[in-house]
Amino acid sequence: MDTTSLYDLTPIAWLLATGVLLALGPLVWVRRRSNGHGIARHLHVLTVLTLFLTFDLTLFGAFTRLTDSGLGCPDWPGCYGNASPVGARHDIAMAQAARPTGPVTHGKAWVEMMHRYLATGVGFLILVLAVATWVARRNQQRQPAHARERPLSAWWPAATLAWVCLQGAFGALTVTWKLYPAIVTLHLLGAVVLLGLLCIQAVRYRQAAAERQPAPVPSALRTLLFGVSALLLLQIALGGWVSTNYAVLACTQFPTCQGSWWPPMNFAQGFHIWRALGEGADGTPIDFASLTAIHYVHRLMAYLVFAAIAVLVCLLHRVERLRPQARWLGLLALLQLATGLGNVLLGWPLVAAVLHTGGAAALAVVLTWTLCESRGARSAVPAGTEAGRRGMEAA
Repeated sequence: MDTTSLYDLTPIAWLLATGVLLALGPLVWVRRRSNGHGIARHLHVLTVLTLFLTFDLTLFGAFTRLTDSGLGCPDWPGCYGNASPVGARHDIAMAQAARPTGPVTHGKAWVEMMHRYLATGVGFLILVLAVATWVARRNQQRQPAHARERPLSAWWPAATLAWVCLQGAFGALTVTWKLYPAIVTLHLLGAVVLLGLLCIQAVRYRQAAAERQPAPVPSALRTLLFGVSALLLLQIALGGWVSTNYAVLACTQFPTCQGSWWPPMNFAQGFHIWRALGEGADGTPIDFASLTAIHYVHRLMAYLVFAAIAVLVCLLHRVERLRPQARWLGLLALLQLATGLGNVLLGWPLVAAVLHTGGAAALAVVLTWTLCESRGARSAVPAGTEAGRRGMEAA
């Protein structure tokens, strides 16, 4: 392992080719699904499919991390300089023989490389989406003004393409920096932001295809939406910090922790951001009080986020057009509560842990969807009244 080059670019052509092949199937499906429809409908279908596959990739990334497969291939972008674990089977066998329960095994190598193949496929779909939007935008500008559909923005796809490239860089750093908690947590946050960017595009294309405007809501409700979104992003960062530091089992009771409402905690060491996995700021092994602090802060923040989402769900339910989003937020919040308790009380089962990550990502997508489907509107008519509902439906 020590003689392996950190940045072996030899197999990158094979990695890219595999990603392109994986993306061809979804592209053919989109072509047939949206044949005969307008460009906005075509882009909407492609974006929704890319969003779905990116969400699946986020779940698979959680599975990769939770099965300790992140270093299944300890170099990047290939596996011991090969395009797949097949060519690296001798090196993997030697590493596995030296440490049978270590980070490198044949199974973990395949999990890690499958994650990279899927990530490359998603990246290619995002590249196609950016190019298709740019071409559609240019074609729109050549049409007579009276024949144009609602103008398409090429900025969101361009930002998404730039972001997925940055996300790929963090994926490389996750491996080459040997699972630094800060890098792994930023990689998780990057995935959530990528989902949000794709969700914005999907909603915008759907609105353009249907010639529909966002629902007007009171400015206070929009402010609450932004506030809850910020709280959720912070909570996802804290959750990533818990997971990457393996602090889930620092508290195996609920609602207390270690038989106390305020157990011994070392906040300074627990939240020292830039350090290696399992180590404190001085390089010594991280103590249990630090892990307890990491876990308990995430738990306390969860109470606040759950309460804020509950209030938001009640207010959104008064707006007719936003009731589907309100229901999804309520259901996902309950899922997060159930899976969070399952992680603590059942000893961090893999299914509950993966679902907990997926629930957090889904909450971020639904909040983004809600923000895109609403717009601030100052009105003296309360949103929950009959007159308010009629006004919103008319809009």
